[in-house]
Amino acid sequence: MRQQQAAEDTDQTGSKMADRDKVEEEIYDQIVDLTEYAKRQRWWNRLFGKNSGPVAEKYSVATQIAIGGVSGWCAGYLFQKVGKVAATSVGGGLLLLQIANNSGYIQVDWKRVEKDVNKAKKHIKKGTHQAGPELNTFVEKSTEFVKKNIVVTSGFVGGFLLGLAS
Repeated sequence: MRQQQAAEDTDQTGSKMADRDKVEEEIYDQIVDLTEYAKRQRWWNRLFGKNSGPVAEKYSVATQIAIGGVSGWCAGYLFQKVGKVAATSVGGGLLLLQIANNSGYIQVDWKRVEKDVNKAKKHIKKGTHQAGPELNTFVEKSTEFVKKNIVVTSGFVGGFLLGLAS
């Protein structure tokens, strides 16, 4: 009788073990499916949503970052050089204007200049509260472009900052 009871206990324990193994296997399969799904998803898709990522994902992430970085560096370098030339031109022009005014070559009506500048300020302030639909459309398109090309854009921003620094 004890042998029969022991055999039944072994069968119940064995079936419990088999059920437990089956449940563990199902959980393992679900976990593996989840990890495979995560491997297939790009990191920017998880971060920015399903409509993010480059439109044409032909290139690896490293290639996209390199392309964005090089183009960003070129743009930053040119921006720096053009900015210096523009600042020098504007500053030099104002300096020459002031020297010519003090030497008596020209007469500047500074009250009229101040009045015109204040008028322009008011006009600009009024215009900023009424952002046109063109600006909203541009911002939406820019945001969409950045989301779809997050890797290239991040490379471009990094390269741009390096270009400004060099």
